[in-house]
Amino acid sequence: MLFLPVPESVARPLRLLVITYYWPPSGGAGVQRSLKFVKHLPQLGVEPTVVTVDPAQAAYPVLDDSLAADVPAGVRVIRTGTFEPFDSYKRLTGKQVPYGGFVGESKTSRVQQLFKFVRGNLFIPDARRGWNRFVLDAVAGLLAAGEQFDAVLTSSPPHSTQLIGLELKRRFGLRWLADMRDPWTDIYYYKELNHLPLARWLDARYERQVLEQADAVLVTSPHTKRLFLGKSAKIDPAKIHVLPNGYDEDDFQEPSQPPQHELLITHTGTISETYHIELLLSACAECRRRHPDVPLRLRFVGKASEGIQRQAREAGLQEAAEFIPFVPHDESVQYLLRSTVLLMAIPDVANNRGILPGKVFEYLATSKPILCVGPAGSDADELLQACGAGRALPYDAYAQMLETLETLAAQWRINPNLDLPGGHPERYSRRHLTGELAELVRK
Repeated sequence: MLFLPVPESVARPLRLLVITYYWPPSGGAGVQRSLKFVKHLPQLGVEPTVVTVDPAQAAYPVLDDSLAADVPAGVRVIRTGTFEPFDSYKRLTGKQVPYGGFVGESKTSRVQQLFKFVRGNLFIPDARRGWNRFVLDAVAGLLAAGEQFDAVLTSSPPHSTQLIGLELKRRFGLRWLADMRDPWTDIYYYKELNHLPLARWLDARYERQVLEQADAVLVTSPHTKRLFLGKSAKIDPAKIHVLPNGYDEDDFQEPSQPPQHELLITHTGTISETYHIELLLSACAECRRRHPDVPLRLRFVGKASEGIQRQAREAGLQEAAEFIPFVPHDESVQYLLRSTVLLMAIPDVANNRGILPGKVFEYLATSKPILCVGPAGSDADELLQACGAGRALPYDAYAQMLETLETLAAQWRINPNLDLPGGHPERYSRRHLTGELAELVRK
């Protein structure tokens, strides 16, 4: 379905209030979805106003100033204060603000374990709830000044942001779209937060209220929709819409440049021992031994845990594996385009069949083969197979991993450019997906 801008002569622009904690200069995966929606909405007859946190008071795991270039010049961004406990965490541990659930930290000190417990039991649903009252005051001020909005979209995580939408609907009757990038009480690290029974009950109650009372719920995978439908018989299945993440065509204007002198496998983003790629690393080492004429190398761009780096050394890949810390998003895309094959891994955790990382769509936009480690039959596996980009290799499928690598090596000998024919899958472009969001706002 093609979505076109609505001419001003036909209809006034719809006005959408977008409430999101993560916004430039925040970096990482969490900021991409709301940012790209806002980038494309004005072309589709929807005028967004963004309410976010003041970066001077925010707790961002990573920064990426380059993303500010994606904010359209005419978009109003309102920044508010906040009250959060993360300054104490940094002072006591000397570590940067943790990712959700302290994911990617292979070892945690007693102080970190204490913070996990405090976060899981005193900050429900999460430690950024102190931002909510500042947002509610800001929106109340806008409405009191006579501003009108056709709908409000709340983006999470942090899931405490959804409580803002809940309160705005109750207090002002605003039409509310709850955009939930991840599961809530089913997120794979949930048990690590050591909730007491009362905290679990309260968190589940908040989740249920949001799902029941939002006018529309947006999720990124079919499995997440099934999880949410199981929370209450009062939830109308028709109001939960699967709107996956995607890739921005503007980010992929430069040509692919796979290296000619090596078979380079690149992973971008966060990865830890939970992703169980140790057998794949061993298969890479064996492939190098069997085929010394094919210079196979691995490159990890982003947060790779100490455990992953140790596994690479133990597999004998110390000379063949490169680890590059976090880089800005535009630079990350360049690393993808300068690769032969892309590596994706799904964490080996509960409910992982519905994990569909946002980066998979950027991987697809490069038209490169994707080497995926994860559960067969998952949403990610079905997507890769439907696009002809690869398939998921189960965590224990060493023989299948080695066979896949040897096939890639044989193809590389013939032609070092293994890019796939067909180009970008247009249905996963951010522009197309924002068109679907604009239709939901319009309805």
